[in-house]
Amino acid sequence: MSKTSSLRCLITAGPTQEYIDPVRFISNPSTGKMGFALAQIALDQGWSVDLVSGPVNLQEPDGAILYPVVSAESMYHQVDALFDVCDVCIMTAAVSDFTPIEFTQHKVKKDTASRTLHLAKTIDILKTMGERKQAQFVVGFAAETDDLEANAKAKLTNKNCDWVIANQIGEEGIGFGSDNNAITIFKKDGSSETHGPTSKLALAQTIIQAISDTFENTPS
Repeated sequence: MSKTSSLRCLITAGPTQEYIDPVRFISNPSTGKMGFALAQIALDQGWSVDLVSGPVNLQEPDGAILYPVVSAESMYHQVDALFDVCDVCIMTAAVSDFTPIEFTQHKVKKDTASRTLHLAKTIDILKTMGERKQAQFVVGFAAETDDLEANAKAKLTNKNCDWVIANQIGEEGIGFGSDNNAITIFKKDGSSETHGPTSKLALAQTIIQAISDTFENTPS
């Protein structure tokens, strides 16, 4: 039997939403497509999949256990509850870095909305899990506007990841909202490899197969 046939994989996907009042929130353009593609391919590989997703308009892959969340805090608590029993953790979610300090219970009217929005940092889920990991294989994602390699390598080290998968924001036809992307995988052994542009499903196949190969080639 393959060493990877019974792996348990924890995947985060989509955006988080940090509410200012009942109808307004801070978020980002993540659609969850990459995370959901990874979940599907991991299932096809025979892995069990826990999928923690922010608000998206996607059908969860048949066989995955979906944990819907909204805020960065709720995503953290769900990941925290699942992390210790996973073998592989792939964090594709675009988690909000900031959340409003105050939540207004009623909709803020336009004529009274001229105010300063005070923000607090959200918990760094990837860094927290990277510091806590034992035997888990942790993969982070980095969407960058500039200095892709330097920023990805810094994230790899600072958040104690095994891999960081980086993509460039702002290139037409790939990235947020698209079915396609181009990625570079930066590994803690110092190597890197670039894939795409191609479909996110094809990239998911490449990523999951590469993780599987890594486990197969690791001494028991």
